[in-house]
Amino acid sequence: MTEAEFLEIAKRVSNWGRWGPDDERGTLNLITPEVVKRAAGCVRRGRVFSLGLAFGADGPQPGVGVRFNPMHYMSAIGEPIGGGGLRFCYSDDIVHMPLQCATQWDALAHVHYAGQIYNGFAADEVLTTHGATRGGIDKAARDGVFSRGVLLDIARHRGVDRLAPDVVIDPAELDAAARAARVEPGPGDVLLVRTGHIRVFTEQHDAQSFSGASPGLGLACAEWLRERDIAAVCADNVAVEPLPGAVPGVPIPLHMLCIRDMGMLFGEMLDLEALARDCAEDGVYEFLFAAPPLAVTRGIGSPINPVAVK
Repeated sequence: MTEAEFLEIAKRVSNWGRWGPDDERGTLNLITPEVVKRAAGCVRRGRVFSLGLAFGADGPQPGVGVRFNPMHYMSAIGEPIGGGGLRFCYSDDIVHMPLQCATQWDALAHVHYAGQIYNGFAADEVLTTHGATRGGIDKAARDGVFSRGVLLDIARHRGVDRLAPDVVIDPAELDAAARAARVEPGPGDVLLVRTGHIRVFTEQHDAQSFSGASPGLGLACAEWLRERDIAAVCADNVAVEPLPGAVPGVPIPLHMLCIRDMGMLFGEMLDLEALARDCAEDGVYEFLFAAPPLAVTRGIGSPINPVAVK
Protein backbone atom coordinates (compact mmCIF):
# COMPACT_ATOMS: atom_id res chain seq x y z
CA MET A 1 0.00 0.00 0.00
CA THR A 2 1.30 3.43 -0.92
CA GLU A 3 0.99 6.48 1.28
CA ALA A 4 -1.42 7.96 -1.27
CA GLU A 5 -3.67 4.90 -1.08
CA PHE A 6 -3.63 5.01 2.71
CA LEU A 7 -4.53 8.71 2.71
CA GLU A 8 -7.46 8.05 0.37
CA ILE A 9 -8.94 5.65 2.91
CA ALA A 10 -8.21 8.13 5.69
CA LYS A 11 -10.14 10.79 3.82
CA ARG A 12 -13.15 8.49 3.39
CA VAL A 13 -13.37 7.55 7.09
CA SER A 14 -12.44 10.93 8.59
CA ASN A 15 -14.75 12.56 11.11
CA TRP A 16 -12.66 15.71 11.47
CA GLY A 17 -14.99 18.68 11.90
CA ARG A 18 -18.11 16.51 12.01
CA TRP A 19 -18.89 17.60 15.57
CA GLY A 20 -17.16 20.96 15.38
CA PRO A 21 -13.55 22.17 15.25
CA ASP A 22 -12.98 21.76 18.99
CA ASP A 23 -14.43 18.27 19.37
CA GLU A 24 -12.37 15.82 21.47
CA ARG A 25 -14.92 13.00 21.92
CA GLY A 26 -15.09 11.70 18.38
CA THR A 27 -17.50 8.83 17.77
CA LEU A 28 -18.64 8.84 21.40
CA ASN A 29 -20.86 11.70 20.18
CA LEU A 30 -22.89 8.98 18.46
CA ILE A 31 -24.03 7.66 21.84
CA THR A 32 -27.10 9.85 22.16
CA PRO A 33 -29.75 9.64 24.90
CA GLU A 34 -31.88 7.61 22.49
CA VAL A 35 -29.02 5.14 22.02
CA VAL A 36 -28.62 4.78 25.79
CA LYS A 37 -32.36 4.19 26.23
CA ARG A 38 -32.27 1.49 23.57
CA ALA A 39 -29.26 -0.08 25.28
CA ALA A 40 -31.09 -0.18 28.61
CA GLY A 41 -33.88 -2.08 26.88
CA CYS A 42 -31.45 -4.91 26.15
CA VAL A 43 -31.47 -5.87 29.84
CA ARG A 44 -33.99 -8.68 30.27
CA ARG A 45 -32.45 -11.29 32.58
CA GLY A 46 -30.30 -9.09 34.81
CA ARG A 47 -27.24 -11.25 34.13
CA VAL A 48 -23.95 -9.34 34.51
CA PHE A 49 -20.69 -10.36 32.84
CA SER A 50 -17.38 -8.80 33.80
CA LEU A 51 -15.17 -8.48 30.73
CA GLY A 52 -12.00 -7.19 32.38
CA LEU A 53 -8.71 -8.80 33.31
CA ALA A 54 -7.40 -8.45 36.86
CA PHE A 55 -4.86 -5.71 37.47
CA GLY A 56 -2.04 -7.50 39.24
CA ALA A 57 1.58 -8.56 39.11
CA ASP A 58 0.67 -11.62 37.01
CA GLY A 59 -1.00 -9.56 34.28
CA PRO A 60 -0.58 -9.80 30.49
CA GLN A 61 2.52 -7.64 30.11
CA PRO A 62 5.57 -9.78 29.25
CA GLY A 63 8.07 -7.35 30.76
CA VAL A 64 9.46 -5.73 27.61
CA GLY A 65 9.02 -2.19 26.31
CA VAL A 66 7.45 0.67 28.24
CA ARG A 67 4.52 -1.27 29.68
CA PHE A 68 4.67 -3.46 32.76
CA ASN A 69 2.22 -5.17 35.08
CA PRO A 70 0.82 -3.25 38.04
CA MET A 71 2.86 -2.90 41.21
CA HIS A 72 0.59 -2.93 44.25
CA TYR A 73 1.85 -2.16 47.72
CA MET A 74 0.52 -1.02 51.06
CA SER A 75 1.04 2.50 52.32
CA ALA A 76 -0.60 1.85 55.68
CA ILE A 77 -1.40 -1.41 57.46
CA GLY A 78 -3.58 -1.31 60.53
CA GLU A 79 -2.65 2.25 61.45
CA PRO A 80 -4.43 3.30 64.67
CA ILE A 81 -6.93 6.16 64.65
CA GLY A 82 -7.40 7.77 68.04
CA GLY A 83 -7.43 5.88 71.27
CA GLY A 84 -9.79 3.67 73.18
CA GLY A 85 -9.98 -0.01 73.87
CA LEU A 86 -11.50 -0.99 70.51
CA ARG A 87 -8.35 0.08 68.59
CA PHE A 88 -9.90 1.77 65.56
CA CYS A 89 -7.49 1.36 62.61
CA TYR A 90 -7.25 1.95 58.87
CA SER A 91 -5.25 0.58 55.92
CA ASP A 92 -4.40 2.17 52.56
CA ASP A 93 -2.65 1.01 49.43
CA ILE A 94 -1.05 2.29 46.22
CA VAL A 95 -0.95 1.03 42.65
CA HIS A 96 1.80 2.01 40.22
CA MET A 97 1.04 1.00 36.66
CA PRO A 98 0.81 2.09 33.01
CA LEU A 99 -2.71 3.12 32.08
CA GLN A 100 -2.64 0.60 29.19
CA CYS A 101 -1.26 -2.48 30.98
CA ALA A 102 -4.40 -4.66 30.92
CA THR A 103 -8.07 -4.20 29.91
CA GLN A 104 -8.15 -0.58 28.77
CA TRP A 105 -9.31 2.18 26.46
CA ASP A 106 -6.97 3.92 24.05
CA ALA A 107 -7.70 7.66 24.06
CA LEU A 108 -7.83 9.77 20.90
CA ALA A 109 -4.37 11.19 21.61
CA HIS A 110 -2.84 7.71 21.69
CA VAL A 111 -1.61 7.64 18.08
CA HIS A 112 -1.03 10.14 15.31
CA TYR A 113 0.70 10.66 11.99
CA ALA A 114 1.61 13.64 9.78
CA GLY A 115 1.97 15.73 12.94
CA GLN A 116 -1.73 15.74 13.86
CA ILE A 117 -4.00 13.86 16.25
CA TYR A 118 -7.78 13.49 15.83
CA ASN A 119 -9.61 16.56 14.56
CA GLY A 120 -6.44 18.25 13.34
CA PHE A 121 -4.81 19.30 16.60
CA ALA A 122 -1.04 19.68 16.26
CA ALA A 123 0.66 16.77 18.01
CA ASP A 124 3.73 18.76 19.05
CA GLU A 125 1.46 21.28 20.78
CA VAL A 126 -1.03 19.00 22.54
CA LEU A 127 1.27 16.12 23.57
CA THR A 128 3.34 17.30 26.52
CA THR A 129 5.32 15.84 29.39
CA HIS A 130 2.19 16.42 31.48
CA GLY A 131 -0.02 14.44 29.10
CA ALA A 132 -2.44 15.30 26.30
CA THR A 133 -4.01 18.75 26.44
CA ARG A 134 -6.35 17.64 23.64
CA GLY A 135 -7.86 14.23 22.98
CA GLY A 136 -7.12 12.89 26.46
CA ILE A 137 -9.14 10.15 28.13
CA ASP A 138 -10.60 12.71 30.53
CA LYS A 139 -12.68 14.04 27.62
CA ALA A 140 -14.06 10.56 26.92
CA ALA A 141 -14.78 10.09 30.63
CA ARG A 142 -17.07 13.09 30.79
CA ASP A 143 -20.20 11.02 30.11
CA GLY A 144 -18.63 7.58 30.34
CA VAL A 145 -19.23 4.85 27.77
CA PHE A 146 -22.71 3.33 28.08
CA SER A 147 -24.34 1.94 24.98
CA ARG A 148 -25.69 -1.13 23.26
CA GLY A 149 -22.94 -3.68 22.95
CA VAL A 150 -22.93 -6.10 20.03
CA LEU A 151 -20.79 -9.23 20.11
CA LEU A 152 -19.47 -10.68 16.86
CA ASP A 153 -17.98 -14.05 17.77
CA ILE A 154 -15.64 -14.69 14.86
CA ALA A 155 -13.98 -17.70 16.48
CA ARG A 156 -17.26 -19.50 17.15
CA HIS A 157 -18.55 -18.58 13.70
CA ARG A 158 -15.49 -20.39 12.28
CA GLY A 159 -16.06 -23.31 14.61
CA VAL A 160 -12.80 -22.91 16.56
CA ASP A 161 -11.87 -22.06 20.14
CA ARG A 162 -9.58 -19.31 18.95
CA LEU A 163 -8.35 -17.91 15.67
CA ALA A 164 -4.85 -18.65 14.45
CA PRO A 165 -2.37 -15.80 15.03
CA ASP A 166 -2.17 -14.96 11.33
CA VAL A 167 -5.93 -14.46 10.75
CA VAL A 168 -6.94 -11.05 9.41
CA ILE A 169 -10.68 -10.46 9.79
CA ASP A 170 -12.33 -8.69 6.86
CA PRO A 171 -15.69 -6.92 6.51
CA ALA A 172 -17.33 -9.92 4.83
CA GLU A 173 -16.63 -12.02 7.90
CA LEU A 174 -18.04 -9.32 10.17
CA ASP A 175 -21.21 -9.31 8.08
CA ALA A 176 -21.43 -13.10 8.14
CA ALA A 177 -21.01 -13.24 11.92
CA ALA A 178 -23.65 -10.52 12.35
CA ARG A 179 -26.12 -12.46 10.18
CA ALA A 180 -25.45 -15.64 12.14
CA ALA A 181 -26.10 -13.74 15.38
CA ARG A 182 -29.22 -12.08 13.93
CA VAL A 183 -27.98 -8.68 14.96
CA GLU A 184 -27.28 -5.54 12.96
CA PRO A 185 -24.52 -3.28 14.36
CA GLY A 186 -25.51 0.35 13.91
CA PRO A 187 -25.10 3.96 15.00
CA GLY A 188 -23.86 4.43 18.54
CA ASP A 189 -23.19 0.74 19.17
CA VAL A 190 -20.02 -0.58 20.78
CA LEU A 191 -18.71 -3.49 18.75
CA LEU A 192 -17.07 -6.37 20.63
CA VAL A 193 -15.08 -8.81 18.50
CA ARG A 194 -14.14 -12.21 19.87
CA THR A 195 -11.11 -13.95 18.38
CA GLY A 196 -10.50 -16.27 21.33
CA HIS A 197 -6.91 -15.01 21.55
CA ILE A 198 -7.38 -14.02 25.21
CA ARG A 199 -7.22 -17.75 26.04
CA VAL A 200 -3.48 -17.70 25.31
CA PHE A 201 -3.17 -15.61 28.47
CA THR A 202 -6.10 -16.72 30.64
CA GLU A 203 -5.69 -20.47 30.04
CA GLN A 204 -2.11 -20.98 28.90
CA HIS A 205 -0.74 -18.14 31.07
CA ASP A 206 1.64 -17.21 28.24
CA ALA A 207 1.95 -13.42 28.34
CA GLN A 208 4.78 -13.46 25.81
CA SER A 209 2.76 -15.24 23.13
CA PHE A 210 -0.38 -13.27 23.98
CA SER A 211 1.47 -10.02 23.32
CA GLY A 212 3.06 -11.34 20.13
CA ALA A 213 1.46 -12.46 16.88
CA SER A 214 -2.32 -12.28 17.10
CA PRO A 215 -5.43 -12.19 14.89
CA GLY A 216 -7.54 -9.07 14.55
CA LEU A 217 -9.54 -6.66 12.38
CA GLY A 218 -7.93 -5.88 9.03
CA LEU A 219 -7.50 -2.45 7.50
CA ALA A 220 -10.64 -2.81 5.37
CA CYS A 221 -12.74 -2.91 8.55
CA ALA A 222 -12.16 0.82 9.06
CA GLU A 223 -14.65 1.74 6.34
CA TRP A 224 -17.09 -0.91 7.60
CA LEU A 225 -17.03 0.70 11.05
CA ARG A 226 -17.38 4.21 9.59
CA GLU A 227 -20.32 3.27 7.37
CA ARG A 228 -22.21 1.88 10.36
CA ASP A 229 -21.30 4.77 12.69
CA ILE A 230 -19.99 2.42 15.38
CA ALA A 231 -19.16 4.39 18.53
CA ALA A 232 -16.25 2.25 19.77
CA VAL A 233 -14.69 -1.12 19.07
CA CYS A 234 -13.29 -3.65 21.54
CA ALA A 235 -11.55 -6.99 21.15
CA ASP A 236 -9.96 -9.77 23.18
CA ASN A 237 -6.47 -9.25 21.80
CA VAL A 238 -3.73 -6.71 22.48
CA ALA A 239 -4.38 -4.24 19.67
CA VAL A 240 -7.87 -4.91 18.16
CA GLU A 241 -6.04 -5.27 14.82
CA PRO A 242 -3.55 -8.02 13.96
CA LEU A 243 0.01 -8.07 15.23
CA PRO A 244 2.33 -7.71 13.46
CA GLY A 245 0.60 -5.16 11.24
CA ALA A 246 -1.21 -6.59 8.23
CA VAL A 247 -0.12 -3.76 5.90
CA PRO A 248 3.60 -3.60 5.10
CA GLY A 249 5.04 -0.16 5.65
CA VAL A 250 2.07 1.09 7.70
CA PRO A 251 2.43 0.28 11.42
CA ILE A 252 -0.87 -0.39 13.26
CA PRO A 253 -2.92 1.05 10.36
CA LEU A 254 -6.32 0.42 11.95
CA HIS A 255 -5.27 2.42 15.01
CA MET A 256 -4.30 5.29 12.74
CA LEU A 257 -7.50 5.25 10.70
CA CYS A 258 -9.95 4.65 13.54
CA ILE A 259 -8.41 6.59 16.42
CA ARG A 260 -6.61 9.39 14.57
CA ASP A 261 -8.94 9.89 11.60
CA MET A 262 -12.29 8.61 12.79
CA GLY A 263 -12.02 9.60 16.46
CA MET A 264 -12.89 6.15 17.80
CA LEU A 265 -11.83 4.66 21.13
CA PHE A 266 -10.22 1.21 21.05
CA GLY A 267 -10.92 -1.19 23.91
CA GLU A 268 -8.21 -3.83 24.21
CA MET A 269 -7.67 -7.06 26.14
CA LEU A 270 -11.30 -7.74 27.04
CA ASP A 271 -12.14 -11.25 28.27
CA LEU A 272 -15.21 -12.15 26.22
CA GLU A 273 -15.28 -15.90 26.92
CA ALA A 274 -18.12 -16.14 29.47
CA LEU A 275 -20.23 -13.60 27.60
CA ALA A 276 -19.71 -15.45 24.32
CA ARG A 277 -20.80 -18.76 25.85
CA ASP A 278 -23.97 -17.18 27.16
CA CYS A 279 -24.73 -15.52 23.83
CA ALA A 280 -24.32 -18.86 22.09
CA GLU A 281 -26.70 -20.48 24.57
CA ASP A 282 -29.53 -17.98 24.42
CA GLY A 283 -28.92 -16.67 20.89
CA VAL A 284 -28.89 -13.04 22.05
CA TYR A 285 -25.80 -11.09 20.99
CA GLU A 286 -26.85 -7.62 22.14
CA PHE A 287 -26.66 -6.20 25.67
CA LEU A 288 -26.11 -3.10 27.75
CA PHE A 289 -22.39 -2.35 27.67
CA ALA A 290 -20.78 -0.14 30.31
CA ALA A 291 -17.09 0.78 30.41
CA PRO A 292 -16.52 4.25 31.85
CA PRO A 293 -12.85 5.25 31.79
CA LEU A 294 -11.14 6.84 34.75
CA ALA A 295 -11.09 10.63 34.43
CA VAL A 296 -7.29 10.75 34.34
CA THR A 297 -6.41 14.35 33.55
CA ARG A 298 -4.64 14.47 30.15
CA GLY A 299 -4.40 10.65 30.14
CA ILE A 300 -3.51 8.74 26.97
CA GLY A 301 -5.59 5.76 28.06
CA SER A 302 -7.44 4.29 31.01
CA PRO A 303 -7.82 0.94 32.74
CA ILE A 304 -11.41 -0.31 32.74
CA ASN A 305 -13.53 -3.11 34.18
CA PRO A 306 -16.17 -3.30 31.44
CA VAL A 307 -19.42 -5.13 32.00
CA ALA A 308 -22.15 -6.52 29.77
CA VAL A 309 -25.67 -6.81 31.17
CA LYS A 310 -28.23 -9.06 29.47
